[in-house]
Amino acid sequence: MKLAVVVQRYGQAISGGAELHARYIAEHLARHAEVDVLTTYASDYVTWRNEPGPAHERINGIPVRRFHVKHERDLLAFSRHSARVFENSHSLADELRWLDAEGPTSPALVNHIAAHADAYDFYLFFSYRYYQAYHGARAVASRAVLVPTAERDPTIGLAVFQPIFRGVRALMYNSPEEQAMIQTVSGNQSVPGIVVGVGSEVPPDPRPERFRQKYGVEGRFAIYVGRIDENKGCKELFEFFEGYTRDPSGRLSLLLIGQSLLPTPQHPRIRHLGFLDDADKFDAMAAAELLIIPSYFESLSMVTLEAWALGRPVVANARCDVLKGQCVRSNAGLYYESYSEFLAVIRSLERNRRLCATLGANGRRFFRERYEWPVIERKYLEVLERLEREPARSTMEPLPSWMTRRRRNLPPARDVMARLPKGASPAPIERGAEPAAAGLRS
Repeated sequence: MKLAVVVQRYGQAISGGAELHARYIAEHLARHAEVDVLTTYASDYVTWRNEPGPAHERINGIPVRRFHVKHERDLLAFSRHSARVFENSHSLADELRWLDAEGPTSPALVNHIAAHADAYDFYLFFSYRYYQAYHGARAVASRAVLVPTAERDPTIGLAVFQPIFRGVRALMYNSPEEQAMIQTVSGNQSVPGIVVGVGSEVPPDPRPERFRQKYGVEGRFAIYVGRIDENKGCKELFEFFEGYTRDPSGRLSLLLIGQSLLPTPQHPRIRHLGFLDDADKFDAMAAAELLIIPSYFESLSMVTLEAWALGRPVVANARCDVLKGQCVRSNAGLYYESYSEFLAVIRSLERNRRLCATLGANGRRFFRERYEWPVIERKYLEVLERLEREPARSTMEPLPSWMTRRRRNLPPARDVMARLPKGASPAPIERGAEPAAAGLRS
């Protein structure tokens, strides 16, 4: 079997998100199939600027071919297009202009896919909202497998993506919440789809003391790992954590790991360590008491899975359905919707070591049963082998006529999103998971 992984940017220096997800999947499927990566020259997800480098290279043994981005993102134009389609009645042509403005706009990549449609048995397109996934899936619909990585944000309400969800051969979802959201908005229940997620390269023997010595860290601390950005809930996290520190009985500090797009408070118990390599990151997570995930929008959260693989409990923002659902399914995390709830869960975990241990043990079990690489690889291979055996039944709906595309008859995408059902998808707690409430007994 020959596979192409198509993603907006790719490389070892990209440490999170759908791009890391795509690299992990490419490297692990390469154990079972011939895998190439098709991507762009961009590495900056804000500008999509073409970076110098070879057109062909190998990264961890995987052949990678890059294509130029036609233009950098114009932030002002993108903001105007976003306001039009998210907040106002608009046309399908407006949505297509938004897609082009979002980038990375690479007709060269899409043309290559269309011209070499038969070169691969299947194309795995990552991240539904980007140019290469939308136009690439249309070019090779009968061979397209979509890994949507969709979040509950207004983009999901754009009508332009609904035919893509209905027209690909299969979808590999990250969570039951993502699957339910996409099926509701697009009516694609007849398209083969499975909740898979992604594994992670968690070391079996992290060394927390090495991290403490290297970075001069003493005492107990909570950790945040990821992009430090208001869109990731970090502004609220800073406000909540500074409030927590005003209680003299609270002893935890907060360590931040990742690229910062938001000023870090000048506070003696909040420390930004910057970007760390994987060894230091996992050592830090192993040394932490707990991981905090304040994001409102996630399709999975790889760092949450990594914390559970390391036996660390998670405190998550309950306003993100996916994070709340993962905590409920794993019985390995607590969640909050308000400042008072944030204080309550942090204090509970700080004061109750048994609760921490119980949640951590449940997290290890949840990761092992659902997200270790043999499980992920098997799910992908079973879907791809099924598609090989079955004739392609789905057909991609063509774009409407030029005149129809210009009719301003589409509702604001934010309104469409708001009408979608909310909440964690119901699912039983994993068999064998000890109830977290046991950790509260004296």
